[in-house]
Amino acid sequence: MKLNEIRDNDGARTSRMRICRGVGSGKGKTGGRGGKGQTARTGVAINGFEGGQMPLYRRLPKRGFNNIFASKFAEISLGRLQAAIEKGMLDASKEIDADVLVKAGVLKHSYDGIRLLANGELKAKLTIKVAGATAAAKAAVEKAGGQVVVG
Repeated sequence: MKLNEIRDNDGARTSRMRICRGVGSGKGKTGGRGGKGQTARTGVAINGFEGGQMPLYRRLPKRGFNNIFASKFAEISLGRLQAAIEKGMLDASKEIDADVLVKAGVLKHSYDGIRLLANGELKAKLTIKVAGATAAAKAAVEKAGGQVVVG
């Protein structure tokens, strides 16, 4: 076998069907769209329509509740804070808040505030201002000699 003898298997590549090119083509006249009516036209919007029968999405009961007033918090773990301090992205001697974390590139968005989680280990002594913190995260920061300001 030589490189110039390499070929695809038979039937591996099929040429595209040219529709609406005469009855003899096999896809002439209606062009594979069936008869007349809504589905033969463009702009058909009948997804979920079941021919007049009550559609499934209306037969099933409504469930749940979406609170439009709920606050969305950006979460950050102690381990991620420690890694940012070690990389030099954050200065542990200054107070750390949402704006500082976003400017340093530790977080993309602060949303409605920062929530501190206790994943990882914190060695640096720091003061952090957050909207919320878990009890374990507070204890870990205070154990390292730091302070958590919630508010």
